[in-house]
Order: sequence, then C-alpha cells, then structure tokens
Amino acid sequence: MSQQLVLDSGTEDAKQMARILYLVHACTFFFSLGMLSFLPLIVNYLKRPETNGTIVHSHHTWMIRSFWFYVLWMVVGGILFATLIGIPVAWLIWCVAWLWKAYRLIRGFLDLNSNKPMPV
Repeated sequence: MSQQLVLDSGTEDAKQMARILYLVHACTFFFSLGMLSFLPLIVNYLKRPETNGTIVHSHHTWMIRSFWFYVLWMVVGGILFATLIGIPVAWLIWCVAWLWKAYRLIRGFLDLNSNKPMPV
C-alpha cells in the first residue's frame, strides 16, 4: 500500500513563495551581507498569516527568526568592534554569524523541498 502526499494549489503556491523568499534572502545575504534582507523579511511577515496550519508557516517563522538573530549578532559584533580589544572577537562573531545564517538558509530550503516543517 503506498501513500501519496496531496497538496492543494494554495499550499503549493505558498511553498513556491517560500522558495523564492529563501532565494531572495540568500541573494541579499551574499551580495550585501544581509543589509538588504529586510526586504524579503517584510514579505515573510505579510505572507506568514496566510499559511497558518501548513508547514510553510514554520518556514516563514524560521526565516524571520534567522534574520533577527543574525541582526542581533551583527550588532554585538559591531559593539565589540568599537573597542580595540574586541576587534578580533567581533570578527569571530561576524564569521560565525555568517556561517550560521548560511546554514539556516540552506537547511530551510532543503527541508521545504522535502516537505518538512522547521523546528520553531
């Protein structure tokens, strides 16, 4: 006996929008180090209520949280960078934050394509 995953067109459209948002987040992340990520973030906030009860809702939440934690760590790095002693630590924080954000974007995109919700 085989099982089929049945998705309605609304869910498929929401998944496609989430895929696009992952890609836009990635583009802004790689080309502006996340400074332009507020643009897809606005769309995440607008589209998330439409996806209540679906796996896509967890993906929007995942992208939103990824953005805000990335901003938090970049600000912490910036504060440390303002002190002479904290400059090496700031660079370390920025590098780790960059790798962490890249991981979250890749994992989210792959899990969305595998129809898995994100652990939020």
